[in-house]
Amino acid sequence: MSEPADLVSEIEALENKLQEAKVSITRRFIGQEKVVDLTLTALLCGGHALLIGLPGLGKTRLVETLSTVMGLHGNRIQFTPDLMPADILGSEVLDTAEDGSRHFRFISGPIFCQLLMADEINRASPRTQSALLQAMQERTVTVAGEDRDLGVPFHVLATQNPIEQEGTYPLPEAQLDRFLVQVDVEYPDRQTERDILLATTGVEEAEAHQIFTKEELLAAQVLLRRMPVGESVVELILDLVRAFRPDEAGASERVRETVAWGPGPRAAQALMMTVRANAMLEGRLAPNAEDVLTMARPVLSHRMALNFAARARGDSLSDLIESTAAGLVRTEAAA
Repeated sequence: MSEPADLVSEIEALENKLQEAKVSITRRFIGQEKVVDLTLTALLCGGHALLIGLPGLGKTRLVETLSTVMGLHGNRIQFTPDLMPADILGSEVLDTAEDGSRHFRFISGPIFCQLLMADEINRASPRTQSALLQAMQERTVTVAGEDRDLGVPFHVLATQNPIEQEGTYPLPEAQLDRFLVQVDVEYPDRQTERDILLATTGVEEAEAHQIFTKEELLAAQVLLRRMPVGESVVELILDLVRAFRPDEAGASERVRETVAWGPGPRAAQALMMTVRANAMLEGRLAPNAEDVLTMARPVLSHRMALNFAARARGDSLSDLIESTAAGLVRTEAAA
């Protein structure tokens, strides 16, 4: 069997397994298929996800369910204003042996896991938030001058309350850029809310079942990188990312007037990975322009910002991203 045929069969097998995982997840996290797809996309790409929404929309339940379905050892940290970096990373303590000798012993923190749930991450101080910076990028932490490896794989799924709520601290731009996607968790529609009501107020609740193992998820992440991406999709990704940089020669007048700073190269890398995952979740063997359009907002919205004048006018960053992406897709289709 040739190599392309092998790749096709492997992708198709993974697609079937992903559908099983989605069924198991939606037994406990009812409705909101887009939210499920985006969080699965983050895991398939080996990245992290930032879930933004009001309390009570099921963000915590989703992360706990993902831990079970994907076969990952998970820990949860509840971020509060008095949380310290050592509460996340761990610390060294001085032990005294029976013979009177003393030595330092490292007590690992909850970050030493495979799936870390950072609950209400923006309720902790910036000093504590920064404890995740090295971990999210390098998959290691440095404590007392020694580098310590984290779990394999290592993913952070952070939940965040809207910035306007009392007692929250905005995440710094450098940390936001380390999240592969931003997932907006919105209110469910009436029928979905009815289903949630009936499913969660009875004597028994549906349980999620493990579908993946750690090894299978790691293999899936490697397979995703082997998925072919057409030259037209690569060019569209580059055009889209560069279109939001106000200093670029080809930036539109609207972008120049509304965007304070645009996305960097990490945004293009994120799009390159996520369009593959989106195609796979939809049962296709290669991504197309529609995948770029679908992933534009989740990948770009937390990697750029409106300037003061645009915020004062009430401009919407989401509308800017979606309209610009749609315009580029139409231009490519007409070419």
